[in-house]
Amino acid sequence: MSALPQKIYPVVDTAEWVNRLGAAGARFIQLRVKDYAPDKLLAEIRQAHQYAKQHGVCLVLNDYWQIALDEGIDYLHLGQEDLDTADLAAIRKAGIRLGLSTHSHEELDRALACNPDYVALGPIWPTRLKKMAFGPQGVEKLTEWKKLIGDLPLVAIGGISFDRLPACLDAGADSVAAVSDFTQHADPEGQVKRWLAEADGGLTQP
Repeated sequence: MSALPQKIYPVVDTAEWVNRLGAAGARFIQLRVKDYAPDKLLAEIRQAHQYAKQHGVCLVLNDYWQIALDEGIDYLHLGQEDLDTADLAAIRKAGIRLGLSTHSHEELDRALACNPDYVALGPIWPTRLKKMAFGPQGVEKLTEWKKLIGDLPLVAIGGISFDRLPACLDAGADSVAAVSDFTQHADPEGQVKRWLAEADGGLTQP
């Protein structure tokens, strides 16, 4: 099982954030775009993909598996509900790597049956950015998940700030995702550099 591209994993909602954070050193970025008209959505994803290639970023597209197929995106991130409709065989045939969200043992079992390239557990702490059906998981659950999945990479997400990064890594997360700690920070580029330094250089080799 290949390692993830980086120990830090910003989640952003525009192509410009891929440009800014990629230029600052982030190499593993998820684009999570919501409520765009189809033409604008495709243009935004294409622009993000262009910026990703420009900066050497491994781009992860949230949800839109058909566009990921059409555009040759590196990674796809799907929630449990997306598994009901996504064509996993086509995704695999295209060589797109797959990350899956999990919140419970049942969801983890379902995710592992799909042979993903990573699983995400969340929310680790309470988050206001997204309505969640599940309460905070806590860092102890990261340790439990890591024991269950072995060499499969584990992503921590949900309510994570710079100060909470070390606890997630120590608990077993291979990469740590955050939204507002980057995009709502006064100095997003500087925050990327802080996260990378705290994550012991950030880079891991596949």
